[in-house]
Amino acid sequence: MKFTVVIERGDNSFGAYVPGIPGCVAAGASKAEALRLIKEAIQFHIEGLREDGETLLANQCEFAQVEVDYA
Repeated sequence: MKFTVVIERGDNSFGAYVPGIPGCVAAGASKAEALRLIKEAIQFHIEGLREDGETLLANQCEFAQVEVDYA
């Protein structure tokens, strides 16, 4: 299963979150670390849902970029 992950660069770290899974966030010193940690966070979230007898809705997020004039 694939999820849309948003990565944000901070002054000293990278943050990642999953728009399709509220509260699923991670932060790391590098982009690679943030991606590794968000993958673990997604897996942890899915395991918790299974334990609670709930199901995860299919990833309903899409990613798009738009270009605007910036003067």
